[in-house]
Amino acid sequence: MEVSVDRGRCVGAGQCVFAAPEVFGQSEDNGLVALFEVEPSPELSDAVHDAEHLCPALAIEVRESSGNR
Repeated sequence: MEVSVDRGRCVGAGQCVFAAPEVFGQSEDNGLVALFEVEPSPELSDAVHDAEHLCPALAIEVRESSGNR
C-alpha cells in the first residue's frame, strides 16, 4: 500500500488523524495534513482506508502495491 496526500485540497478537518494517527498528522502552522508513512505497514490498512474515505476534501489517495515486499 502506498499513500499520497494533496495538501492543496486539504481543508484541515483532521479526520485522517483520528482514523490513523500513526500515518497522518496536522501541520502546526496551518493545520493541513502531514504524511508520516508513505508505505504504512499492512496492519494499518483498515485505518488508512478509513482515513481516505473520511476525508471531506478527498485529499488522500491509497494505492495497493502490485508486488510483495
